[in-house]
Amino acid sequence: MTDATASGAAPLKPASGSLLELDARTKRRNAAEARFKFYGMAAVGIGLLFLVLLLVSIVRNGVPAYTQTFISLPVELQAEKLDKNGNRDPEEIKKVSTFGYNPLIDQALFRVLEENGVESPFEKGADLRKMVSASAAAEIRDYVIANPEKIGETVSFRVLASSRVDGYLKGRVTREDLARDKNLDAEHLDIIDQLKEAGAVARTFNWSFILGADASESRPEQAGIGVSMLGSLFMMLVVLLLSLPIGVAASIYLEEFAPKNVWTDLIEVNISNLAAVPSIVFGILGLAVFIQFMHLPQSAPLVGGLVLTLMTLPTIIISTRASLKSVPPSIRDAALGVGASKMQSVFHHVLPLAMPGILTGTIIGLAQALGETAPLLLIGMVGYIASNYPDGVASGFLDPNSAMPAQIYEWAKRADPAYYERAWGGIIILLLFLMTMNIIAVILRRRFERRW
Repeated sequence: MTDATASGAAPLKPASGSLLELDARTKRRNAAEARFKFYGMAAVGIGLLFLVLLLVSIVRNGVPAYTQTFISLPVELQAEKLDKNGNRDPEEIKKVSTFGYNPLIDQALFRVLEENGVESPFEKGADLRKMVSASAAAEIRDYVIANPEKIGETVSFRVLASSRVDGYLKGRVTREDLARDKNLDAEHLDIIDQLKEAGAVARTFNWSFILGADASESRPEQAGIGVSMLGSLFMMLVVLLLSLPIGVAASIYLEEFAPKNVWTDLIEVNISNLAAVPSIVFGILGLAVFIQFMHLPQSAPLVGGLVLTLMTLPTIIISTRASLKSVPPSIRDAALGVGASKMQSVFHHVLPLAMPGILTGTIIGLAQALGETAPLLLIGMVGYIASNYPDGVASGFLDPNSAMPAQIYEWAKRADPAYYERAWGGIIILLLFLMTMNIIAVILRRRFERRW
């Protein structure tokens, strides 16, 4: 007899049933795991659904901004109105303002209607001119100044149609909407329909949206995002040239050389807190320090880059320190064991191995800075402040300009629906930049990643 039997305890009974049969408790546990898996898959599916809906909405609303309606006009450049003295002197030709070209546009419109057999209910050219963008006169004037020898000839121009005409052909403006609109009448739309059938009105790809500059609120059909893209480029150059060396140097010191005491702990806590500070706070800081105290040029990409550098530094420092920590201590010990100094072990061994993570964190920080709007608005980087491309590198950093997110914000708050359409189109370009930067970060990590 065993001790258990001797002590009066009941003998153990063998478990009933087979090991292949699940008891009630195991079934409940498996059912709970299946439900949790379903909840996780449902959450992922809902997230993907909202992402797809967002992308579809952006593409559907933004793609029309990449096409624009143009009207072909044969404009007679009358010498008696553009060059009365007949000298073909550009300085004398410049004295004719854009208002002096409006009668030429009116005559060209009547000529187009006559050539295509379209009857006009309007007797005044100013009424017909409502179908044409207000930028048409300036476009023709610039052409004449650049080509004074063309005066006296009839030149064919493809001028922008007004935003209402463009919206009508895109389905954004209906005839019912024009009942409350003073800019266009239903008779104008009848003329547009006939000119479209005749081929004098057509929608083509709008390169000026990608390469052009912002326009006033009365000329949304002329607005472009090209100058703002260049402003964002100069800002990102400032952020990259400042935040990468400063952030990496600070991370190396804090992680590899700084003593562990109260002061370094305080610095680390503040860096973590700065990473969570709202971006508008950095905008207020930049306004107070860089513009009001240091008197740097307002609305300049240099100031915007400095503000975004302050905002990006905590992100780069945190990601760089995490990359340095991921390098095994044995790498450092082996370098020190063969006689390398502390600095040699860090810069010759640890830093190259941590570089993929450093580059990934830097690119993600730059992508975050590229999409920031609030700090740029506070330092004056809004739309319609730069009508031309900068003259050089120094001009690109110091001249007033806007940035893509600030430009999109300005378009979205304007009243004309054509600007709302352009805001969606600008979002597509901004998303393409952000996706490109994130793809580069993934490629760099996959290319240089080391597994320990």
